[in-house]
Amino acid sequence: MIRFLAPARHRGEPASRREFLRIGGLAGLGALVPGGPSRAAGGGAGFGRAKSVILVYANGGQSQLETWDPKPEAPAEIRGQFSSIATSVPGTIVCEHLPRLARLAHRYAVVRSMSHDDLDHGSAAYLALTGRYHPRKSSNPAPSPDDSPTLAAVLKRVRPSATSPYTAAHINMPIVVPELPAPGQDGGFLGRAEMPLVVGDPTDPEGSIPSLELPDGVPTVRMEARRSLLEAVELARREAGWLAGEDDRRAVYRQAYELMSDPSVRLAFDLSAEPESARERYGRFRSGQACLLARRLVEAGVPWITVAWNHSARGQDTRPDSIDWLGWDTHNDIFDVMNQLLPRFDHSLSALLEDLDARGLLDETLVVCMGEFGRAPKVALEKRFAGASPGRKHWANAYSILVAGAGTTPGAVVGATDRMAAYPTTDRIGPWDVAATMFAGLGVDPHAEYRDPLNRPFHVTTGRPIGALYE
Repeated sequence: MIRFLAPARHRGEPASRREFLRIGGLAGLGALVPGGPSRAAGGGAGFGRAKSVILVYANGGQSQLETWDPKPEAPAEIRGQFSSIATSVPGTIVCEHLPRLARLAHRYAVVRSMSHDDLDHGSAAYLALTGRYHPRKSSNPAPSPDDSPTLAAVLKRVRPSATSPYTAAHINMPIVVPELPAPGQDGGFLGRAEMPLVVGDPTDPEGSIPSLELPDGVPTVRMEARRSLLEAVELARREAGWLAGEDDRRAVYRQAYELMSDPSVRLAFDLSAEPESARERYGRFRSGQACLLARRLVEAGVPWITVAWNHSARGQDTRPDSIDWLGWDTHNDIFDVMNQLLPRFDHSLSALLEDLDARGLLDETLVVCMGEFGRAPKVALEKRFAGASPGRKHWANAYSILVAGAGTTPGAVVGATDRMAAYPTTDRIGPWDVAATMFAGLGVDPHAEYRDPLNRPFHVTTGRPIGALYE
């Protein structure tokens, strides 16, 4: 079994005084939501406990009623066709199609009072992946260079890895809603220099990322000669005043050379190095292998990994026979689609949590599984969408997420909803607060300030860490 030794700085060496001051220290962690002050403040159990974050993104709007917040006592048109089952935490129930995750409930927490007011996939995905509302709320805008940067890009800006050629990776991405890429997945106004490494379909036999092997007949010494020539050309361009896109271009070149020259990097992406039993345990499908690759990147010391559990929000409209294309956007045929999605979701997410725990990595890895919103309480047929049986429309007033590891309280249930899972009955928690929790977990003050290429100031997030996750 192959294990990766992460860089000392990433795996436990304390931040330098200069770095501490650069990212803003702990000044902003006095305000937490909900539950008041917690051990997450002041460098306690939550702050800085995580060496890596894995954000598992459930693209399309995962139904809270068919996952983490079932309502078995509600009328049939609310509770739906599925039953609920008990979990390893007394008093906590989940959907019947999540038996493996039910047995692991003592390993994770559930937040049931997520809520916001953006009702379309593109802008809501932007909100989830940047922690900020899009200027065109409840719409499907195209990505723009003026967008806010994705959270992974912000981390690259405020605390780039000192020893690895990458600070962040996006796996099984880009996400599409349903056919075009959603905004919020790239460097935005920070440019390509802060763009996370994007890994496509991890099951693609042609490779999910460009080849990291040197071309035949090109030894290392020849590659270094080519690199020196390129640097000379770039210097001439700068001296001639050709500066447009210079920083972005140099950053891309630098990362490409570092990726090709570091054998440990190439090995981290090689899923064939895994035992067959491990690959089967995660599932021989896109989302399963994406979760497996996320675990390998944690072992390789990558601080931020975003996994699109499903890259397509609603591929069932155009590719109904391909389970890899099914998404959580179940306007109609919700129970037919969920009968296929939920067992795979249960399979791969439980494997990720079990594997991290067995390897001693869960204690220092913050795992968050979330979508852009939930689904409506009432099951109904929507005539303007494909499908013959009822489903649930978009619903952002209440939905649920899963959080595990890095000092969070296992088995906790944070927040609650009314009898129809329609509205929170406790303090509302937003995607901005989830973003703040992830940065605080990594030891980055979520209220710290950074500068964009035009020297404009921006805060890392606008939210507050979720204190109740640590109580």
